[in-house]
Amino acid sequence: MKVGVIGAGHWGKNLVRNFAELGVLAGVADPVDENRSHASQQAPGIDIFDNDTELLAAGYDAVAIATPAATHFGIARRALEAGMDILVEKPVTLDSAEALALHQLAERGDRILMVGHLLLYQPAVNFMGDFLRAGKLGQVYTLHQRRSKLGRIRRDENVMWSFGVHDVAVLLVLAGESPDQIEAWGHAAITPGVEDDTYLHLGFPSGVKATLHNSWLWPRMERELIVGGEKGMLVFDEAGSKVVMHHKVVDLEGNHHDRGEEILFEGSAQPLRLELEHFLECCRERKGPVSDGRNGFETVRVLDCLLYTSPSPRDQRGSRMASSA
Repeated sequence: MKVGVIGAGHWGKNLVRNFAELGVLAGVADPVDENRSHASQQAPGIDIFDNDTELLAAGYDAVAIATPAATHFGIARRALEAGMDILVEKPVTLDSAEALALHQLAERGDRILMVGHLLLYQPAVNFMGDFLRAGKLGQVYTLHQRRSKLGRIRRDENVMWSFGVHDVAVLLVLAGESPDQIEAWGHAAITPGVEDDTYLHLGFPSGVKATLHNSWLWPRMERELIVGGEKGMLVFDEAGSKVVMHHKVVDLEGNHHDRGEEILFEGSAQPLRLELEHFLECCRERKGPVSDGRNGFETVRVLDCLLYTSPSPRDQRGSRMASSA
């Protein structure tokens, strides 16, 4: 199997290294001399191109796209039309209509379209998904996710698009359904029109509710997911790669019951390597990825809801309610 990588810069170089170690890297395309030089050093003997057109014409089986998000749609569409399986880094596109178009194009051509929602390949997240689907938490009521820290400030995308893409993808997979209520708002303190602090609320047909807080203007790093259910509360500490079950419930009479807590899962892995191995497995066995085109589309559809209807540069706020697609 031959895989090409388009974009070998900040994140793409990690794809180059991993695909080379997996023995499938055939070529790399990047317009920057330094990136091409580094790629050739990482994987001597591979094809090197200065543009994506030449790589897409090289006859490879699959391609990974790690270029700026605004270019994803055009490159991915041409790759699918060329009959290639594709891995697109997050977000799959910057527009939900384009994301849906790619998903439909891949389905019509029987091609693999996988989105680089890295957190879905974190073993602890997989454990939580299996735990919830097995009914071990009973009825699920709420999902609460936080990803916040101080900096690094971006000026071309808001914090939800920057930090929250992985989180939204996880919330959708754990909920197991598409939201029929979406509401989001944020505040821009640094760059007009670019929110630094955002809040997302999702409602699902089953009655499950989910919230997500993202900020790069926060005094401490927080990376935590809490699932509240009938039998207690499940807490994922991403920094510690640990899932803890809190056996705490309140009965219908309002009485508290606390039977302590226990660590259900603990351990670290390399989610990027697991993600790329999954991509190769899907290509070889012709099976659908966990983070497929539908998951990519639904994630972008949620992110689309953060609109900018601000009365002033110092008070950027927007919200929209959306129905399930």
